Amino acid sequence: MTVIERLAGALERRTSRRGFLVRAAVVGSAVAVGPVDYLVHPGTAYAYVCRCGDPGCSCGSSCCDGYTEFCCTLTGSNTCPPGTFAGGWWRADGSAFCGGGPRYYIDCHGECPTQTGPGFCAAADGLTCGCANGSCDNRQAGCITFRYGQCHQEIPTAGRIACRVVTCTPAYLLDNACSTQALVNDFTAAHNRPCLQAPPVVRRAFASAATPDGTGAWLVSPDGEVYPWGTAAVHGGLAGLPLPGPVTAIAPTPDASGYWLATADGSVYPFGSAASHGSMAGRRLSAPIVAMAAPSDGKGYWLLGADGGVFAFGSASFHGSMGGVSLLQPIVGMAAAPDGQGYWMVASDGGVFAFGSASFHGSAGGQPLTALIAGIVAGPSGAGYWLWGEDGEVHPFGPVADRSDYFHLPAAERELPSDGVDAFYALVAGADSYTLIAASSSGPPPTLHAYQFPAAPSSAG
Repeated sequence: MTVIERLAGALERRTSRRGFLVRAAVVGSAVAVGPVDYLVHPGTAYAYVCRCGDPGCSCGSSCCDGYTEFCCTLTGSNTCPPGTFAGGWWRADGSAFCGGGPRYYIDCHGECPTQTGPGFCAAADGLTCGCANGSCDNRQAGCITFRYGQCHQEIPTAGRIACRVVTCTPAYLLDNACSTQALVNDFTAAHNRPCLQAPPVVRRAFASAATPDGTGAWLVSPDGEVYPWGTAAVHGGLAGLPLPGPVTAIAPTPDASGYWLATADGSVYPFGSAASHGSMAGRRLSAPIVAMAAPSDGKGYWLLGADGGVFAFGSASFHGSMGGVSLLQPIVGMAAAPDGQGYWMVASDGGVFAFGSASFHGSAGGQPLTALIAGIVAGPSGAGYWLWGEDGEVHPFGPVADRSDYFHLPAAERELPSDGVDAFYALVAGADSYTLIAASSSGPPPTLHAYQFPAAPSSAG
């Protein structure tokens, strides 16, 4: 057995970097770069190799330590960003940030346009290797071609690691598409950024809303550009204007001839027939605004925070909130009861919370999910609702129909990159069908895809 094989075995026991060939490659690089130091301290091989995201950085800077930056440094959200998916995870024991217990790290990989079997598509993953936010003080992003592999095993081809998510909750509970197979690297236990202590929030490429009649939808980018689908018309947007925060929510008027846009700080901007009824601008929030909804009279609206806090304006009445209650995962969506006297909210793990006239019919909380939940849509009568996941899986609750979904299509019909993971942004509910809206690129403009269930009858003769 060679010295590299013996040291790769040591690295396996101490850092659990998966696969002998990967371990041997890392060890070989470390031995070549610093043989004496590495032979004395073999456990640090992965980080020993000076791999700068920018050639202008020194080997002593964070950008050269061999690890990838946290996602919250890049986006402000401790979640995999748009265009990436969770590809694997590891555990670090004895972390001061988790009360001396285990801490869990999830690698977010770039998506590949096509799947060619186990391996990588580094040249086509849409990532650019560099120091996060261009600073040598930040670790690199989009540089490392490596995968642990316990998450989303249905996606065999992965891009480079874009960034890392970290949590004190086991990775397989945070994202049910991850297995319980545990790999350990205690050398990362002290890695940290201030943004990791911020209120948790899921931030995606687009906010969305459906027209009340179920024939159209809008997707809105963080800079306020509005993209319509179906019968939805554009009544204005915020692109190019200075904003106090990213646009995170949209709610339409009952006649679909207007809508409100809201930013993360609670500012509200009306367009078309929508009128202003107030906002949270300039007021301190415990968590950013992530969703909004309007009662059926169109004379008010609710703003919803990632912590479940609810703020009512105009004719919208306050019926309760989850503000101040400990949540397993952040809130991501909201739906108004048809009578305007209540609302539902949903968390990214599928937990549903009902208030006022909105009845509880069950939730996906604690159930195995293929991807994080993206939103909630009320049934036509208000007696039931659908949840949909970021990968296009639909979960019906109460007296609403299960009409299948993108996730259950035959493999040959799922043509979206990375099998649709992180692609779906809206569910549009009609009288006899619902349509899932996906965006296969962040644009601009995004490429929108619509999948109707049940499928529309063929017009062929």
